[in-house]
Amino acid sequence: MPRSIGVVISEHITFGVVDENHVAGTITRYPAEGSGADEIRGMPIDDLVRVQADEIKALAEGQSIEAIGLAYPGIVRNGVVEDSPNLQQLKGFPVETAMHQALAARGIFAKLRASNDADVVASGIAAAHGKLDQLVRVWTLGNGIGFGRYPMIDGIWEGGHIVVSLDPNERFCGCGGLGHLESIMGHRAMRLRFLDMEPDEVFAAAKTGENPRCSEFAILWHRALAAATASSVHMSGPGKFYLTGPNAKFVNLAFLNRCVQEMVKMSPLQGYVFEIVPKSDEIALIGAVVNARRA
Repeated sequence: MPRSIGVVISEHITFGVVDENHVAGTITRYPAEGSGADEIRGMPIDDLVRVQADEIKALAEGQSIEAIGLAYPGIVRNGVVEDSPNLQQLKGFPVETAMHQALAARGIFAKLRASNDADVVASGIAAAHGKLDQLVRVWTLGNGIGFGRYPMIDGIWEGGHIVVSLDPNERFCGCGGLGHLESIMGHRAMRLRFLDMEPDEVFAAAKTGENPRCSEFAILWHRALAAATASSVHMSGPGKFYLTGPNAKFVNLAFLNRCVQEMVKMSPLQGYVFEIVPKSDEIALIGAVVNARRA
């Protein structure tokens, strides 16, 4: 059977061979474990393309490739990264065309699709949970905040940039916008807000109640996520929302549900539920390939 390959760029680049709905073999990363995300953020576009193409060729092992799924942070439409606050060198870059050319030079010809990194997590969860016939929505809670949706439909879906506050001091979002969800929940934003504490320390202090500022922020953090979720419910209807990423560990599901209940009052919209899914490179790689196969 021809191989399919997934590639996901976040704080690092993850590569894997996908067979049906699971990753076959070892997942590889660039840069190597222990290297920082700054290497990716500062890498020229030509080098990013070369690294991806070289690793895809290595994974192909001379065999035919059915599909190649690529995932990038930001607005990705029609094969172009229209904007990417976390990888600014990609803004306006026709990534599908560039990757087709780089792979053709290496003798690889396959169906190829570039998607948003949160969207591929939604697709991967749908595949892993046998929900490829249902609406799946996911919040990815990390350095930035992503909102993924499956099945893919035309739209932007930059849910991390939903406005949840009218406070002009909420200016910590990586895109520079005011009052965004990411301005409150993003890991980078939390570090800027608490220059003397790491996010883990903030939530630990909030849990003990020893620091009122931390306790107040933990409430704001949950209410911000509830507000963004309520907006999605009011626009797209109820259903399950998955929470994943390194900072999903901070979520108090009981309190989050109470917050959403305060915001969603129309009875036809109240059939929503949250589920925390451990962060998994495998899920994202599977999702990238699912999107590529369905292109």
